[in-house]
Amino acid sequence: MNKPKIYVGIDKDINGGMTSIGKIIRDAYVFDIIEDTQTCEGWNLAGIDSLLHKVNDRWDEYGCLASNLPKELSEKHFAIHDKAIKKAKEAGWSGEIETDDEE
Repeated sequence: MNKPKIYVGIDKDINGGMTSIGKIIRDAYVFDIIEDTQTCEGWNLAGIDSLLHKVNDRWDEYGCLASNLPKELSEKHFAIHDKAIKKAKEAGWSGEIETDDEE
């Protein structure tokens, strides 16, 4: 099966946006790379890849660890991701897909 070449938007993504692209977008919100109203709907994969590189560059500044974020960014990270997790759970996501191979 071919993957779509255009992103549906974080608000329409599967699993309530709990996907690798959804995480990139949420992290881009944390680092103010894109506005938190930007869903990335209609973006092609090159645009998502470019966003990934920008997000990774910002994470590199903090050793790729949320625990290394300054207080303001840490609080923002928690708020954005906590809200997303709650929304995804309300939509039926359980997180089991991410841990299915762990026993």
